[in-house]
Amino acid sequence: NNTYTVEFRGLTKQEKEARRKEQQVYEGERLSLNFQDIEVRAVLQLLADFTGLNMVVSDTVDGRITLRLKNVPWDQAMDIILKTKGLSMRRNDNVVLVAPTEEIASREKLELESQQQILELAPLRSELIQVNYAKAADFAALLKSTDNKLISERGSVSIDERTNTLLVQDTAAKLSEIRALVSELDIPVRQVLIESRIVIANNDFARDLGVKLGFGARGTNSSGHTGVVGGGLPGDLDGSAIGSPGVEIPAGTGNQGLLVNLPQTLAAGSGGAVNLLLGKVGSYLLRLELSAMQQEGKGEIVSSPRVITSDQNEATIKQGVQIPYQEATSSGATSVSFKDAVLELTVTPHITPDDRIIMDLLVKKDNPDFTRAVLGVPPVDTRELKTSVLVDNGETVVLGGVFERTKSKNVGRVPFFGDLPYVGWAFKQEQIQDENSELLIFLTPKILKDTLTLR
Repeated sequence: NNTYTVEFRGLTKQEKEARRKEQQVYEGERLSLNFQDIEVRAVLQLLADFTGLNMVVSDTVDGRITLRLKNVPWDQAMDIILKTKGLSMRRNDNVVLVAPTEEIASREKLELESQQQILELAPLRSELIQVNYAKAADFAALLKSTDNKLISERGSVSIDERTNTLLVQDTAAKLSEIRALVSELDIPVRQVLIESRIVIANNDFARDLGVKLGFGARGTNSSGHTGVVGGGLPGDLDGSAIGSPGVEIPAGTGNQGLLVNLPQTLAAGSGGAVNLLLGKVGSYLLRLELSAMQQEGKGEIVSSPRVITSDQNEATIKQGVQIPYQEATSSGATSVSFKDAVLELTVTPHITPDDRIIMDLLVKKDNPDFTRAVLGVPPVDTRELKTSVLVDNGETVVLGGVFERTKSKNVGRVPFFGDLPYVGWAFKQEQIQDENSELLIFLTPKILKDTLTLR
């Protein structure tokens, strides 16, 4: 997590030229010129002698110029003379061509038309280009796109899906461009390991966990802030509701820097809600807390799935049951179909250039209600959360707020005496339990290095 890679490369000739034109930086050796009514051709000859360049001046260049330049770069002096007299310069290695702008434009237009004719008459060649990491079909769609000119009008491209190979037919120049493009884009996609822990805990554990993980400004990121997003039951930190989207809470201010203040009880008729806590939680500390939770009987780890997915590709984790029900057809026959009632977690990671991770999260919790079943088929209560968060590599996101209420009635009695009329109640004990439990999901994305595998 503390490894940084810095890559340096030299600028290409085209990049240097583009940067020079954009910045207009003059780097030539300095000189001074002081002439009255001198011929332009003579000044150009002086500059050629000073720089040692091979200069070709068109016969159409004429006229006279008066100038006084003191201690200026020679390329700036050249640029001033050319702009003053309506001239342009084209440089090819150590040879410079100077001519009127209109003449150079006309000449370049003729050269372009000539190159187009050569392209139309050039023989076509066929080449197989192996695609290693991407899909050949995606490259074929890119090359065939009407928005670009990667393939000439005479060229064609096809794919061999079995070997993931492109078969390109075009001129030699176009084949070279296509080969360079494929080489630049066909690179390995970085992968993300997503570790998840799905926990069902009582309210006391959920509240205590929020205090322990947030105490002393734990869970803050490098910017010193903890972002809390999502909607649901409010928990107040210095007047900032946890349910408010986009709230940033400075660590260590108020409530001793607590990250979360989960509600102790489920509000009547609320039907559950979802909150999201973003914090840096150490894996060792998290394992200790969850292990203690199970030993104390305050909750249960339902599952701990891990999945690897590539950058910007969706990963889905499902756990639940399928409820069977009968369907009748128009002919009177019946068939058995199944309806899903699952906990579904969908994560789409995107790795940023600074090795942080944007996660598009979709959490769905289906709960069948058998107390309201119709013809044996229960309705399914659904709660859904969809959000996007930005976390550091190895940071843990905690999703909570999906509550379930369980009511139970237990009757204990003494054999024989508990069944006696009138006095049997003295030998009975009735216990009514009304418990609230909360579903907590811990997500930890980790960027995998090229040599790292899932163990």
